[in-house]
Amino acid sequence: MRFTTFEFEGKERFGCLFDGEVADISAISGAPASLFEAIRAGKSGLEAAGKATVSAPRIPLDRIAFLPVIPRPGKVVCLGLNYAAHAAEGGREKPDYPNFFMRSATSLLGHGRPMLRPRVSQQLDFEAELAAVIGRPVPRHTPKEKALAYVAGYACFNDGSVRDYQRRTPQWTIGKNFDATGPFGPAFVPAEELPPGATGLKIESRLNGTVMQSANTADMIFPVDETIMLLSQCMTLEPGDVLVMGTPAGVGFARTPPLWMKPGDVIEIEIEDVGLLSNPVADEA
Repeated sequence: MRFTTFEFEGKERFGCLFDGEVADISAISGAPASLFEAIRAGKSGLEAAGKATVSAPRIPLDRIAFLPVIPRPGKVVCLGLNYAAHAAEGGREKPDYPNFFMRSATSLLGHGRPMLRPRVSQQLDFEAELAAVIGRPVPRHTPKEKALAYVAGYACFNDGSVRDYQRRTPQWTIGKNFDATGPFGPAFVPAEELPPGATGLKIESRLNGTVMQSANTADMIFPVDETIMLLSQCMTLEPGDVLVMGTPAGVGFARTPPLWMKPGDVIEIEIEDVGLLSNPVADEA
């Protein structure tokens, strides 16, 4: 199953993707009304959503607008420098502890929506990333061997970064939180349909059809289970929270000369068995 969140006739809807269509699960009485509601209900919620697809009305994809798969996460916790080759291309050592930072919900956007190059900068960069979505509250001090039981599923993410603003302060927050710079989706894939921790999957970015990044999620320094263990030492992770797991080497700032996204470009993020996230680039109005 590949679940999605979308807008149709001015309303937020919840559905399941099929070839060229989406089954509108939220139109079925008694079915989960949103992906958040489905994952909060646990395995039974996603199973109920899957069963509802049999009778759910189908809508052609050209009639909908995709939203972030979780439109308003309580927390979006991101990892920087989580692939050794990416750390090296930025002149950094392999970290001994994750470089955590936060994203806001207002920075997120759906598949197909324009990423916005802000008025104040031309240094809009791409980052192909795996997103893990938490399905139930993670107890404090959860051990690594139990951590993956709290993951509901996975999606593609593009951690679009405004590099000159990112470097204005020792903290990366400002460069990672411009509006409409964090594409997220289009599909949410339940965890049981992927390898544990979504490891061993090809991850790639393509700018205007040219491969920019190509790696494997097995190359992450801190995999999903270890990341959850470390975060649980500090905070309570809740249903719908999103962990954005870092990017491989090949980003625009590390190239000679640097390669920034510009209006008219199309950036694609593809993760094996998870999906293809594609967005055009436009200037902020």
